[in-house]
Amino acid sequence: MTGGKVEQLRKQGILPAVLYGPEIKNVNIQLDLKQFNKVYNEAGESSLISLEVEGKKYSVLIHEVKNNPLTGSPVHVDFYQPILTEEVSAWVPLVFEGESLAVKDLGGTLIKEVQEIEVKALPEKLPHEIKVNISRIKTFEDEILVKDLELPEGVKVEKDPEDMIPLEKEEELEKPAEEEAEKVEGVEKEEKSKEEESSPAEDKEKNA
Repeated sequence: MTGGKVEQLRKQGILPAVLYGPEIKNVNIQLDLKQFNKVYNEAGESSLISLEVEGKKYSVLIHEVKNNPLTGSPVHVDFYQPILTEEVSAWVPLVFEGESLAVKDLGGTLIKEVQEIEVKALPEKLPHEIKVNISRIKTFEDEILVKDLELPEGVKVEKDPEDMIPLEKEEELEKPAEEEAEKVEGVEKEEKSKEEESSPAEDKEKNA
């Protein structure tokens, strides 16, 4: 299919895609863009979905989505049909839950440097998301480790259990009111001093 034809399909709300896997040959297919967006928002790239092609159903993962860099709209999709009895790797979104005392009581800001993590499991066991409880972050020294993640049964993260989940904690230091008041007072004194220095010259001009 030429680039011009593909562009015409996209304008008609049709999304080009390819289906492939270790046990099937590559198959070029076309999807309704709105329907795909709905499924993608619900399943993400780590949940098995059912894809029907020419009357045959395939259990697949949305393996890769290419987006228009300007609009962000999908322009091409890869569907991967895994072998259901073999473990596969997939990137799963992290969902941060709970309330951090370092944020609530110490005036800090918690920056989630990592939004997803790679896991391995049988295709049917792959989770849609993994929850991260940030309530254990009570001070700026506290960390969340891989072993602290709430992993469903049969799902593993191929990292050391003692590895940290990167979270940057920034302390917002508020300047004391007295310090701010001193600054304001200093500015007022400086302005008053300048006025006094300039007044003799002004008097001379008036007398002249």
